[in-house]
Amino acid sequence: MAKIREFTGLRPADGLAAQVAELPYDVVSSEEARAIAAGRPHSFFHISKPEIDLSEDVSLYDDSVYVRAQENFERFIEEGVLRPDDEPGLYLYTLVMGGREQTGLVGCLDIDDYLSDRIKKHELTREDKERDRMRHLDRLSAQIGLVFTFYREDGSGQPLFKRALQVVPEVDYIAADGVRHVLRRVRDRGLIDSFKALLEPLPLYIADGHHRAASAVKVGLERRKANPNHTGEEEYNRFLAVVFPHDQLEILPYNRVVRDLNGMSADSFLTELGRLYEIEEAASGKPPKAGMFCMFLKGRWFLLSPGFSPQGDVVARLDVSVLQNTVLGPILGIQDPRKDARIDFVGGLRGPGELERLVRDGEFAVAFSLHPTAIGELIDVADKGGLMPPKSTWFEPKLRSGLVIHEIERPAGRR
Repeated sequence: MAKIREFTGLRPADGLAAQVAELPYDVVSSEEARAIAAGRPHSFFHISKPEIDLSEDVSLYDDSVYVRAQENFERFIEEGVLRPDDEPGLYLYTLVMGGREQTGLVGCLDIDDYLSDRIKKHELTREDKERDRMRHLDRLSAQIGLVFTFYREDGSGQPLFKRALQVVPEVDYIAADGVRHVLRRVRDRGLIDSFKALLEPLPLYIADGHHRAASAVKVGLERRKANPNHTGEEEYNRFLAVVFPHDQLEILPYNRVVRDLNGMSADSFLTELGRLYEIEEAASGKPPKAGMFCMFLKGRWFLLSPGFSPQGDVVARLDVSVLQNTVLGPILGIQDPRKDARIDFVGGLRGPGELERLVRDGEFAVAFSLHPTAIGELIDVADKGGLMPPKSTWFEPKLRSGLVIHEIERPAGRR
C-alpha cells in the first residue's frame, strides 16, 4: 500500500553530526533555539529556525526569515558542513533513551500514498503552521525534518532490522539531553528491496509531523503543475520520513493546565466535578490507569474516578476527549482547545512536577494529569478515518533534524 524509496541524502560532514543536528523546529521556542545556537555556527537551528539570526522584533512569518533560511542552508553546503552522499540509499536511524532503543527506516514516501490515505493521519493541521512550512520548504527546495511514521509489526520485520543493524554506523553520538543517535546507510540492494517488500503491502501511520507531511505534499503538487515535463519520478513527488515498527514506540502523557476556574471558587468547582466524578486525595499526580485523571488544585493532588461509562465512537472514548467533553468544555468553558488562550498543554518528560510548579507559581489555577494514549488507540482512530483532539500524543525521544536532508528540484529559473 505505501511505498518507501531510496534517495541521495544531504548530511553533515564526517564528525559534524553532533554539532549540526538539533531538535525539531516546533518543540523549542525562538528564545530557546537562540540560546542553544549561540556561539555554534553549525547549529541546524540557523536553518530550521532562522529567526534566531534576525532582530527579535521580526515576525516569524516575515519574508526575511525564509530568505535567511536559504542563505544559511546554502552557506552550510558551500562550507562543506553539509555534503551529499555518493549514491541513493535508505538509512537506519536508532535512538536510545533511558535504556530503551527504537530503530526506524529513513526513506522517502510518495505524496500520492498520502493523498489516497495509504499513509494515515489522526490530526488536523493548522493553516498558518502549514503555510509556514510550505514557504520554508519552497525557499530551500529541501525537506529538512523527518515525518515520524510507523507500521504494525507482526514479527516479519524483525529479521530485516536485525540484519541492517549489522551495518557499521556512520553517525553515533550522545546529545546534550542524554539521547543517543545512531545513523547507518543501507546500500545493499538486496536489503533495500527486502525493506520495500515488507512495507509496500502495509498502511503507514503518521505519529508526529502532520504539518511537515502536509506542506511537503502541497509543495509537491504545486511543482507538478509548474513542470510541463513532469514524469512522476521527480524528488518533489516524495517526502522525507522515518518508519518505525509500532511495538518499539512509547507515547507519553499530554497534560492540560487551565489559567482560571471560569469564575468559580475552588470549592464550587469541586462541587461541579463531584456530580460526575468520585474525588479523593491522591498521593501522586500519575493516574493509576486509563479512564482516571489526576488534578492539582489548592496545592493538592486529587484522583478523579468517573461515575459513568464513556459513550460514543473511538475518538469520544479517548481520555483526552472525555476530559474535554465532561470538564474542560461544560464546566471550565473551554469550547475550542485549539484556540482558547486559557488552556495550555504540557507534554512528554515534564511530568506532574511541572504541573505543580505552574499552578503554585500562579500562572494557572488547575492542572490535569492524564494517562497516555495507547498506540492501539491511535491506530484505531486512524483506521476509522477519525481525528484526535489536539495534543493527544507525545512521543519520546524526539528525532533530530539535520541528520539527513532530502533535496527536491528547484523550479525552472529559480535561484
